[in-house]
Order: sequence, then structure tokens, then C-alpha cells
Amino acid sequence: MLIVELLVLLRSVVMKFVLKGLLVLLAMTVTAQAKTCKLEISGNDAMKFDKSVLKIKKACTKVKLTLTHSGKLPKTAMGHNWVLVKTSDFSGAMAAAMQAGVAKEYVPAKNVIAATKLVGGDKKGPKKDTIEFSTKGLKKGGDYTYFCGFPGHASMMKGKFIIE
Repeated sequence: MLIVELLVLLRSVVMKFVLKGLLVLLAMTVTAQAKTCKLEISGNDAMKFDKSVLKIKKACTKVKLTLTHSGKLPKTAMGHNWVLVKTSDFSGAMAAAMQAGVAKEYVPAKNVIAATKLVGGDKKGPKKDTIEFSTKGLKKGGDYTYFCGFPGHASMMKGKFIIE
């Protein structure tokens, strides 16, 4: 009889640990999903982004950003992309984007945190591009700039990326 009571007690203890473990895993999954922050930005035929500042919370571990071309001109004439760099790298990245050329979507080879593909406003190419990137290594209060790498656009199509 003592053995049966011990087995019942053991079973009860094991079940409590299993349930606690499942609850912890469930909480971790929900937390991980809640840390992906969504941002949207649009560029038009007048060479302007609709936002000059994009903000995320420090709790975000990933960013899902969608760039939309709201104009009608094709990407060969008025393409837009979204390139994120440290502000200290902006001047060099802007020049490197032009050198990268259309084959590389006007995205510099170095010092890029994240970048979309080139999009256009016509029906032949994509009007949108969505990317996901990790915020690992980005700092609250850090100095980050985003810009369009298409030749001649960065002087007007740029903004601040802020981590609060």
C-alpha cells in the first residue's frame, strides 16, 4: 500500500512539472511573437517618403517593414528602395548605392543593416517589398538613417530610424 501511495504522489509531482514546463514554453512562444514590430513606409513619384521618422520600441527583436511605391512610374525611371545604415555610414553608403547599380538594386555592399528590393509604380514590377530584420546590435538612442539608394533620391528620400 505504501508503494501505491508513493507512485500516486510521484505521478502528481511529475504532472505538476510537466504542466509548468508547458506553460513556460507557451509564454516564451507568445513573447517571441509579440516582439516582431511592423512598420510601413511609402515612396512616390515626387521622390518623397511618406514618413521622415520611423520608431520602434527597444523590446522589438525583429522588424517587419513594408515599402510601397505609391506612384505610377516604373522602377527604371523612379524606383525606390529602403536602406538602413548607421548615420555615420550614410554618406559612404549613399555613394556606394549608386555604384552598386540596378543589378544590385542600388544597395551598398557594406555597412547595411537592412534593405528592401527596388520597387516601381508600374504594373510590370513589384509595387511592394516586405523585409524582416533583427534588431540585434541596434541600440536604444542609436543614430540610424534610412534612405532610398536610387541615384539622386537620397538627398530628398531619407529619414531617422529611432529605437525608444
